[in-house]
Amino acid sequence: MIKTAITEMFGVKHPIICGAMMWLCKPQLCAAISNAGGLGNLTAGNYDTEDEFRAAIRETRKLTDNPFMVNITILPSVRITSEHYKMYTKVVAEERVAGVEISGAPLDKGVGPEAIDSLKKANVKMFHKVGCVKHAQHAEKVGYDGIYAAGLEEGGHPLDEDVTTMVLTPRIVESVKIPVVTVGGIADGRSLAAAITLGASGVMMASRFIATKECVVHERIKEELVKRQENHTTIFGRSYGLQGRALKTEVIAQIQELEKNGGTLEDIIPLMTGLRIKEAWETGDVDHAPLMVGQSIGFINDIPTCKELLETMVKEAEETFIKASSVVCKN
Repeated sequence: MIKTAITEMFGVKHPIICGAMMWLCKPQLCAAISNAGGLGNLTAGNYDTEDEFRAAIRETRKLTDNPFMVNITILPSVRITSEHYKMYTKVVAEERVAGVEISGAPLDKGVGPEAIDSLKKANVKMFHKVGCVKHAQHAEKVGYDGIYAAGLEEGGHPLDEDVTTMVLTPRIVESVKIPVVTVGGIADGRSLAAAITLGASGVMMASRFIATKECVVHERIKEELVKRQENHTTIFGRSYGLQGRALKTEVIAQIQELEKNGGTLEDIIPLMTGLRIKEAWETGDVDHAPLMVGQSIGFINDIPTCKELLETMVKEAEETFIKASSVVCKN
C-alpha cells in the first residue's frame, strides 16, 4: 500500500483519483472507483437542475460508502451558466461531499469568495486544477486544500503555457505547502511511481478510466483507446483561447482546418457541443465529436474492472520503487 497525504486526507486505500469526464463520470463509474479504493468523480456538468445533481450524489452514496470527488468546471459554456456554478457549489456543501475539484477559473473568481467559505464550513476538501505555479499559489492563498498539477499531456483543456507533467509537478510541489496531485500522462503503475517520486501525493487520471468495465460508454470507444498510441492525440483551439487536447479524428481535422483558415469560434462550436460528444460516447462513432483524451492512451492495453486496474497500478508502482532503489550510482 502507498500511503500519502491524499490517502490520509480522505481515508482511502490508494492515492488515485478519477478526473472529470462529461457524460461519463456518473454514479456507476464514480462508485466503482471509490469501491476499488480510489476516489471516484461525479462531474457536476452532467446535471442541469439542482434536483438532478442532488439525486446523483445520493445515488452514488447508495452504491458506495467510500468518499468521492465532485468536479465543477468553470469555463465558457453554451449550456452551463454562472447560476449553475453557484448551485453546484451550494449542493456540494449541503450534501457534505468529501472533496471538490475546480477546473478553469478559481472559485473565488468564478463564483465568489463566499463559495470557499461555505465549502470550508462543510469540511469539503477543495482542489484546484492548474497548469502553472502562479495559479497554484493563488489557490493556496485563498484557502484551497490541494492542487491538481495538470501537465500538457492531459486530455481536455491543458493550460496554454504548455508545461509538461515532468516539470510542472516538482515546480508546484516546491512552490506550495499543500498536497499536490499529478495530472497528465498517468495511466499505469510506472507513471504513479514517477509522480510520487517527483513529490506528488497522488495522481489523477481520466482517459484510463474510460477503458474499464464499469464505464458506461460504447465498446467501440474503449477498443479505440486500446488500439491508439501516445502520438494519436493533438492540440486544437489555441487561437480561440480554448486550447484542447483530443484524439486525432475526422472532426478534429475539420476543426483544425477551420482554425488554420481563419474560422471563428462560432464556426467550430457546432462541431464540439456537449450533445455531439454525448452522442459519440453512446454510438461509438469516434469521428462524430472531439474525444478529449490525453497522451496516456499509449499506456492503455486492456479493459479491466476498476478494482483490477487500481490493484495492478499499485503493485506495479511498488515494483518500480523496488527496482529504482536497487540502482547503484557510481562516480
